[in-house]
Amino acid sequence: MSASRRSGTTDELGPDEPERAGPVGPDGSDLLAALLDGMDAALCAFDAGGVVTHWNREAERILGWTAAEAVGRHGFAGWAVRSADAEEVEGRLMSAMEAPGRQVHEFALLTKDGGRVLVRTQSAAVRGPDGKPAGVYCAFSEVHAQIDLERSIALSEALFEDASWGVVLVDADLRPAVVNAHAARALGIGRTSALGRPLGELLAQGVEELESALTHVLAEGAPPAPAEIWVSVRTPEGDQRRCWRCGFVRLASPLAEEPVPLGVAWLFQDVTEGKQGEQEAALLRFRTNQLHRAARAAAECEDPGEAATVHLDFALAGFADHALIDRVSGGAVADGSAEGPVRLVRVAATPSGAPGPSVLTGQAGLPVRYAQGHPALQCVERTGSVRASVGAVPAEQAREWALARQWPGDAVHALCAVLRSRGRTLGVVTFLRGSGRSQFERVDSVYAEDVAVRIAAALDLAGVAGRE
Repeated sequence: MSASRRSGTTDELGPDEPERAGPVGPDGSDLLAALLDGMDAALCAFDAGGVVTHWNREAERILGWTAAEAVGRHGFAGWAVRSADAEEVEGRLMSAMEAPGRQVHEFALLTKDGGRVLVRTQSAAVRGPDGKPAGVYCAFSEVHAQIDLERSIALSEALFEDASWGVVLVDADLRPAVVNAHAARALGIGRTSALGRPLGELLAQGVEELESALTHVLAEGAPPAPAEIWVSVRTPEGDQRRCWRCGFVRLASPLAEEPVPLGVAWLFQDVTEGKQGEQEAALLRFRTNQLHRAARAAAECEDPGEAATVHLDFALAGFADHALIDRVSGGAVADGSAEGPVRLVRVAATPSGAPGPSVLTGQAGLPVRYAQGHPALQCVERTGSVRASVGAVPAEQAREWALARQWPGDAVHALCAVLRSRGRTLGVVTFLRGSGRSQFERVDSVYAEDVAVRIAAALDLAGVAGRE
């Protein structure tokens, strides 16, 4: 009967069974040594008598004592701890043999070159085959490193619980992995509901720009400054357009030799109100400057009719694509003095093709074929501004809508402002926008009314000059 030792056991072989070689690889002691030396924490172990039995490379790095110099020594006295502190340190370490669970202590150890290092230790009993304490193992690290780790963990927990800005951890597939409470409210969804979902399911607009930024950060690292991204958030009340000031940080695993991307930390703050205020202020400055420049240019025109078109051309910049001036047929109409339906004659219009200055028309005095209920006619009847839009319809229907109202075929939004001077209605100025622009808002009506006042004054002057 022959025996072969395999992995610390003895196997019996039959007389006719050949002995087979055991698996090639490290035995138990080699594997244990490799595991100990590969640990990120310093580790040493003592037997029941307090003799050092294990000492890994991290312990050597921190204190400078090699395993050959440490293993076999009795306790830390005289080499790793000051003699005055040796008894207390040894007592605290060895007390773990009788205590349940792990014990945490802090004390100073000596390095090989005579320096002192404050360490935090975690010690616990090592049980023998009979279940009785056979020694103690002690894992330790420098206190400042432990404190740094605790601070990092505390910072992470605070960001994902109490931060006053949105924090989203996005994985390498650009899907949210962790979402804090603020970000969940901004996205209009629960914290767990957002996890693992594509960003396109959370945002209606701005997804491409955001994903492009996240991809860049994964490949190149964090940008040097925050980025402002406009998005539309899907909510039960409908899409809400928001401006988020975003910062990005690439996350890499600290445990790998080569940086392994774990994802991107995306931090954002809602700056919609401030951004809208800045845009409105900039728009107001621009429009005020345009009105000022138009007034100065119109003052140099000998013909009041030409001055009216100058105001129209300056108003178009950044405001509309086309503009029309229609004057009441037969002269100005005082309030309540109109007899029969009002008819309008085209006075000036911008070119419907290539951009260019407005041109005077209507010398023949033929009325424009406006159907009943036309926005321009409504504007005269109400003596106030009227807005109209085609809505979400196919392009061909939008073109038919514009042509039926005697407007250029690419118009989808209209704003009519009444021309008033000396208590009378002179006509209507109509501003038109194409599909590439948003519809007119209330603030646009205010600007159009300012322009209409200046055009009306010029047309009134032209009428007076004509009568003379």
